[in-house]
Amino acid sequence: MPLFTRPIALLSTAFLFASVAWADCECGYTVNGTLYTELLETDFLHTNQLNETGWMTQVYSVESDSARGPFGKAAEAKQVAPNPLKSRYDWAGDGIDGGDAGLQLIVSNPGKSGMIPMGEMATNRSDMRYGSFRAAIQLTGQKGTCGAFFWYLNNSHEIDMEFLSSQFNESSHPVNLVLQSEESVKAGYDAGNTNDFDTYQLPFDPSEGFNEYRFDWFEDRVEFYANGVFLKSMSGEGVPKDPGHLMLSQWSNGDPKWSGGPPKQDAVMTVSYVKGYFNSSDTQRQGDWKNRCKDINAPNATCEVPEITGPPRTNTTAKTFFFSQQQNMTVNQTVSGGNPNTIESGAWSIHASTQSISTFMLLSALVLFMNWCS
Repeated sequence: MPLFTRPIALLSTAFLFASVAWADCECGYTVNGTLYTELLETDFLHTNQLNETGWMTQVYSVESDSARGPFGKAAEAKQVAPNPLKSRYDWAGDGIDGGDAGLQLIVSNPGKSGMIPMGEMATNRSDMRYGSFRAAIQLTGQKGTCGAFFWYLNNSHEIDMEFLSSQFNESSHPVNLVLQSEESVKAGYDAGNTNDFDTYQLPFDPSEGFNEYRFDWFEDRVEFYANGVFLKSMSGEGVPKDPGHLMLSQWSNGDPKWSGGPPKQDAVMTVSYVKGYFNSSDTQRQGDWKNRCKDINAPNATCEVPEITGPPRTNTTAKTFFFSQQQNMTVNQTVSGGNPNTIESGAWSIHASTQSISTFMLLSALVLFMNWCS
């Protein structure tokens, strides 16, 4: 009598195929129980090719009248400088050009010019709608700039974490939490006169080391964090509903009521990483997710995003966790930073899924064995 009958073999095989995730995290990433289908991770400590990171250097100029200050703003490519670590095996230390390693956004003194040189970056992707976004940043100690980590669609749809270096002193280290909205536009682009603005005093000096700044954007609210500690929740009409992109910026327009400045010498804001876990408004990306997420309840089909509970460590052995630097955890996602298992393809990347191939070969052999026994 055969060990298995053919119907049983086929049924067992079908069950195995239905319950196996072909790649870890193929259905997405969870933050406090909320599932996000998309990932963007950038390790600025180990890259000097910004065109391969999924980010674009911004180049534009705004005259003083439109910049709403005594000076205009000039976003220039030379004000954005990659400064990776000297060794790909290190996770802290000086960059190849000296100073703190990471992406440098620089604001310079304009001299006799009426335009202040500044640095700004934006993601290639503009389909980000709801998600959890975090960046490890060291702010400048030079007075007279505004450093910002934010999500942006336009001037009335914006989620900001802004740092005014002129506000930093021995007893005060505030972060300005802002939702730019139609209401703030009507108030003369002054969110301070709306309910969508708050200033939170941080228990550390943002200019003396890297700290992780984060905002979680939901349909009905935005939550702000620093080093994993909850700061503030904002809700109401100011919460954006449409997709946009992520931005990093340091600028000055000389406005004494906001950025101050310009700085007397180069002011450098340094970013070591950016991580975003989000949903996409793009129908192609939504279709990609449906195709790769075969069973959301399968083991390892979703992955929990690790939370930090303090500033990112800065000793040379303190490796920062990236899904994109693990094997088989970012299939069809946007990553950067020199992962040897990644093949870059424009803004997208495809992982060589060795675990998936091994699983497929094992199941194929099992099918042949079960059919032989039946």
